Amino acid sequence: METLFFEFQAGQPPRGRTLVGCVGSGDLEVLIEPGQAGKLTITVQTSVNGSEQRWQHLFARMFDGQTPPAMDIDIHDFGATPGVVRLRLEQGFEEIGHD
Repeated sequence: METLFFEFQAGQPPRGRTLVGCVGSGDLEVLIEPGQAGKLTITVQTSVNGSEQRWQHLFARMFDGQTPPAMDIDIHDFGATPGVVRLRLEQGFEEIGHD
């Protein structure tokens, strides 16, 4: 197991919070909560050691050219592929009202 930390520039925090997925069922779990204005933080608990660069590229592509809301995101990946990770993040963003 490895714990990774990422930080990006952000706007204002969203009003909502959400939990998508369920790690207990063998699925990726993402918890999204309002964060500190100007900062998006992401903590990843992963079972795939040495995957920090893959995560960094995924997040950089997702937030490229936009200013996301200030959020604290906790991810428990259960070995999920990048496609599943992106799907769960987009699902969570939709639930809090961020497109």
